[in-house]
Amino acid sequence: MERHINTPLTKDIVKDIKAGDYVYITGIIYTARDAAHLRLYDAINNNQDIPFNLRDQIIYYLGPTPARKGQVIGSAGPTTSSRMDKYTPTLLNNGMTGMIGKGKRSPEVMESMKDNTAVYFAAVGGAGALLSKCIKKSEVIAYDDLGTEAVRKLYVENLPVIAVIDCYGNNIYER
Repeated sequence: MERHINTPLTKDIVKDIKAGDYVYITGIIYTARDAAHLRLYDAINNNQDIPFNLRDQIIYYLGPTPARKGQVIGSAGPTTSSRMDKYTPTLLNNGMTGMIGKGKRSPEVMESMKDNTAVYFAAVGGAGALLSKCIKKSEVIAYDDLGTEAVRKLYVENLPVIAVIDCYGNNIYER
């Protein structure tokens, strides 16, 4: 099924998304990769503030290339999600409801997704230049010292993704 959703990604929206759905996302999402995930994880575990409220948010596992003249962002393809698996349950427990990346997730992440009513989306690897056209605004909001792995706040319009694992544990990679 095809769905068009707007952020924030509330649990009510998540409950309606099924594994295999084609989803087009419009609104604010955030980016974070390995190094940023470690900082978010450490801050949460040390009762420190993090740069944005995770409640009902989507994190795109993305480290874009530099923007060319006249562009908002460079190539914006997903990175391998399993690299974030050790941090993901903590982020889900703190309100995150969606993730965008590529590849499989660990059993611990899948169980945490069910416990926290969250969804995992895949973006097409190798289509970063095409995906970047859906990003209308990009702003570094934290960890600027990480370069391309800094946390960014993006405004996206009709970002195409596929629901790979829904909040009920259905997983199209296992079908």
